[in-house]
Amino acid sequence: MDLSELLRERPIVQAPMAGGASTSELVTAVDSAGGLGSLAAGYLGVEALARQMKEVRGAGTTVFGVNVFVPSESPAPESVTETYRATLSSDALRYGVEVGEALYDDDGWAAKIDLLVQARVPVVSFTFGCPSAEVLAGFREAGSATIVTVTTVAEARTAVERGADGVCVQGMEAGGHRATFDPTRADDRPLLELLPEVVAEVSVPVIAAGGIMDGSDVAAVLAAGAAAAQSGTAFLRCPESGAQPLHKAALAGSDFAETSLTRAFTGRPARGLTNRFMAEHRDAPDAYPEVHHMTKPLRAAAARMADPQGMALWAGIGFARSRELSAGELVSTLRAEAVEAGARI
Repeated sequence: MDLSELLRERPIVQAPMAGGASTSELVTAVDSAGGLGSLAAGYLGVEALARQMKEVRGAGTTVFGVNVFVPSESPAPESVTETYRATLSSDALRYGVEVGEALYDDDGWAAKIDLLVQARVPVVSFTFGCPSAEVLAGFREAGSATIVTVTTVAEARTAVERGADGVCVQGMEAGGHRATFDPTRADDRPLLELLPEVVAEVSVPVIAAGGIMDGSDVAAVLAAGAAAAQSGTAFLRCPESGAQPLHKAALAGSDFAETSLTRAFTGRPARGLTNRFMAEHRDAPDAYPEVHHMTKPLRAAAARMADPQGMALWAGIGFARSRELSAGELVSTLRAEAVEAGARI
């Protein structure tokens, strides 16, 4: 897969959103409108991922991406997770459930890599780190293009040195998890400040992500050297999105005024609508995926009780500009707005 040519043809990329928002219907609709749709392998079992890929291909979509979480190198100390467990006791009482077990796992890394290589997925992207050169070479041999999501120039350099075909630069504005290789690092930078530096440093196509909500945002990152613009939050309110109704309503309503970065829900920094749970757990530890497993029953119970104050409502800083459009309409609108703003796409 020639990534440069693909992105020239499809400069609008739908971000992979783990946790249910990225559906096969969303990917298919984006593809049909001339964008690049992305499935999210994070949190999915191998069989569920294989089923989604089959659905996408069964709908006639031949060009799409799949994103994989690069696993943490080691588990968090038990003392850290048990201290956090104690702070979650009031939430467990509130929702009438038990705090989940502090599990350490690799999210089925090896099995997912094997599946994607065998399936010859057109585009495979990675978050939370950079795979080894051997893994990237295996995808190249299978005909897949690889993309590593980065948050610094140094991370971009590492990805290219190991053989990635492209990088996705994530600015601090982005919703959901920070893709940083080092979750303890706190020097996040705005997209339009970081993007030109990465473009100047690497010789591969660069996708820009973070705060891209309309065509003027698309035009701005293309003018700054990006080969394509990636957005997740803009697609959350699409009917094809698998985001929960409460999540969609929160993005459209007036109850939430801002976003914040938090480790409270998963143990890794992620941006979402600022709510009670975030405020009460500002000191959540760097302990992924243990915290994710611990809070999973609490988040599920909050959703059942229709309480957005206890849910992880991932969103970028531009969420107030999200629109309730079909995915196909959104891709077409973004492209038209970008052309009106001066982009040549």
